[in-house]
Amino acid sequence: MGKVISLGFVTLCLTLGLQTAVAADPDVSGKWHFVLDTPGGDREVDAEFVVDSGKVTGKWGASDVAGTYADGKLSLAFSMTSEEAGETSTMKITGKLDNDVLNGDWEFSSYSGTYKAARPK
Repeated sequence: MGKVISLGFVTLCLTLGLQTAVAADPDVSGKWHFVLDTPGGDREVDAEFVVDSGKVTGKWGASDVAGTYADGKLSLAFSMTSEEAGETSTMKITGKLDNDVLNGDWEFSSYSGTYKAARPK
């Protein structure tokens, strides 16, 4: 009988651990504050994302966002107008979520760089 209880207890612990791991899988839904490293200095942008079955929608400043999020990796590509650069082009954002911080690369027209994003406090 002791072995049955032990096996049942182990099964229960594994089941609860698996449920916790699945429930704790973070995504990028919500508000974010991005700081882009650009040739002209840091540029800050506020964004808000919604993730539904891996599809990302939302806003990047005034622009509509489109992309994907899976396995901790963000990939966005959407049309954006830069008043500073005076042009409309595709903004590409790629990155990885680690400890509720996004780090990665951005590309717009002939410009590119890295970024760091965190949730506003």
